[in-house]
This record gives sequence, structure tokens and C-alpha cells, in this order.
Amino acid sequence: MQSRNCSVWIVAAAALVLSVSALRAALPVDPDLSAPPSLAGQLLIATPLLRGPPFEHSVILLGQYNKDGAVGIVINRPLDRFPLAKLIEAFGADASGVKDSVMVFSGGPVDPEFCVVLHSAEYRNADTIDVDGRVALTNGSAILRDIGLGKGPRKSLLALGYAGWAPSQLDAELAHGVWDMMPEDPALVFDDDRTKVWSDATARYKSAH
Repeated sequence: MQSRNCSVWIVAAAALVLSVSALRAALPVDPDLSAPPSLAGQLLIATPLLRGPPFEHSVILLGQYNKDGAVGIVINRPLDRFPLAKLIEAFGADASGVKDSVMVFSGGPVDPEFCVVLHSAEYRNADTIDVDGRVALTNGSAILRDIGLGKGPRKSLLALGYAGWAPSQLDAELAHGVWDMMPEDPALVFDDDRTKVWSDATARYKSAH
């Protein structure tokens, strides 16, 4: 099943891609002062109550949370490596000089043709949306080209698809103990062995509580 899923996602990658406007629609940037404090930048760690696909043993970085719902990126579902040049060309952009490949992740079950880079916040272009001052999200060919030319963010994770919740849905899941939640740690988001992200995040949560 895993190899079949990888093939499906890689085909979706070749088909690419939603526009920056779609990213901003998924992650609204205007603050809602009437909403509760944002949970953007928090990690959701699936508890043993959450069984089966698509979220068993998932760890999700929340990119947005407000009265309209929540959006996040799964950070521990690597699929396969894919040539950066092919991804850039799928945007209709110039990929000359780009020869590297990049690991592609399944960011969640919603909109699997949606391509976004979760990255360290020192990198920014016109299409970047800040999450919490330490990590950010950027869509488009420019960041892919910069990564391929060694001018991109220090840390990055390229995802296809995302996780989404309707208004109050995530709050209900948190109340029922489906997720544990803690502030993100860039080392865990980008550097940790992907096969250990869930167990390491779970251990850190338990040690803090």
C-alpha cells in the first residue's frame, strides 16, 4: 500500500500545483481579533485513540487556527525523492542549473496536488506566510529554485496536500483526547529521523506533563 501511495503522490506532484492565492485561502493571514489565541506553530501529536489512516502516529505542524477552522502540515510522512527540476518545470518556470532532488512528504489528505514548503523563517519571499516567527510556509516555484541553487532556507520540508479542520472540529478532537499538543521545535520539525518523530514528540510531551 505504501508504494502505491507513493506513486499516487508523485503523479500528483508532476501534475502540480495550486497558486499562491490558494495557499493564502487555505491559510488566511488577516488576524481575527475576536477569535481565541491562535494555535499556529503548535505540534499536534496523534494519541493512541487515533487509529488507522490517515492520521495514526502522525505529527502535524499547525499553520493556521481561527474561527474558520485549522490547517496543518503532517511532518512525518515521507514519500519519495523527486527531482526539483521536474517540480519547478511543473510551475512553468525555468529550472536551468537545478540538478538536486528533494524528499517529498505527504502533508495531509486534503488537496494532494497542493504543493507547499514548510521552512525555517529566515527565508522569505513575496509568497511567504509566517507561522510563528520560527517557521513559515511558502508556495511557488521561486523557493524551489532557490533550494535547488543553494539559496533557499536553511531547513525545509516539501509537502503535497495538507490537513484541514472545519470550524470547532479541531477543538472537539482536542477535548476528546485525540491529539496531544505542544509548541513546535524546529529541530523536531526538520532534523529528527522521520521514523522517530512521533515517538520523540510523544516522549517530549510526556516529559513536559
